[in-house]
Amino acid sequence: MIKKIALVTGGYSGEAVISYKSAATILHNIDTAKWECYLIDITTKGWLYTSSQNEKTAIDKNDFSLSMGGNKILFDAVLIGLHGTPGEDGKLQGYFDCLNIPYTSCDAATSALTFNKRYTVAVAAFAGIHVARSLHLFKNDNTKAESILPELHLPFFVKPNNGGSSLGMSKVNNENELQPALDKAFKVDEQVLVEEYIAGREFTIGVFKSKGQIITLPLTEIITSNDFFDYQAKYEGASQEVTPADLQENAAEKVRAAAKKIYAVFNCKGIVRIDFIYNEQKNEPYMLEINTVPGQSEASIIPQQVKAMGWSLKEFYSALIEQCFV
Repeated sequence: MIKKIALVTGGYSGEAVISYKSAATILHNIDTAKWECYLIDITTKGWLYTSSQNEKTAIDKNDFSLSMGGNKILFDAVLIGLHGTPGEDGKLQGYFDCLNIPYTSCDAATSALTFNKRYTVAVAAFAGIHVARSLHLFKNDNTKAESILPELHLPFFVKPNNGGSSLGMSKVNNENELQPALDKAFKVDEQVLVEEYIAGREFTIGVFKSKGQIITLPLTEIITSNDFFDYQAKYEGASQEVTPADLQENAAEKVRAAAKKIYAVFNCKGIVRIDFIYNEQKNEPYMLEINTVPGQSEASIIPQQVKAMGWSLKEFYSALIEQCFV
């Protein structure tokens, strides 16, 4: 019997535009012989299913069901393609846990933890993973630039502590750039992370679990024409993404081993993407952050890595859904 899958998209943040692009890719590559997929748009205005005839039907949030033509549709699993809140910060996961509906992402606790960049690097460091030195700032503290400069060495990155897609992020090369960078980040979030710059090459790697095994996808190197991998570089073509990356095997294995360890330490589920800087002087990878709902748009890295591994996206999404029922 074909199982009914809800593909959730949208969201309550500026990342919704990326969610819609991811959902389009996923929907186009779902194996319809195995899964009956319903696209559910979650916004502040409502949770809606749109039929092929463009008819909109509201989701019953009491049991996450859909009533159509006198029939009540209950979903066997949820495929999460929603970036930002509430799909990446654990809120939806907690809701689905209460309803006992499986889903294709990390659980509520891991999602909430990794959505907070500062807590993520703290836990990673505790587990022996290399991370950059950083400061965690709160908007209500009214922290000024001059109090930060003695604590960290320039250059450094200033970024919203919660959220993704590099929204509100800046690289600070001198002290005059710091206060504008803080103001920019605090417009996006109430918390901000200031993180020392680590020299090296930037790599990112997808990790997922299938049939009980933690699997790493081929590495991608990020080569950006901007000063760093910002929103423009990610989504507007201002970067070169080399997949698979041209990296010596001993270094690549260090990144893969670190990625698998991080996946296990954080009790990850589904597909995550972990970003690293490889410091060639120390010959070690430094973890930057964990993306628990990585982008799946045509411009995104995970689809590139899946194809480089020799899988089709149809096979990949089926593997993610099947893992829900293990």
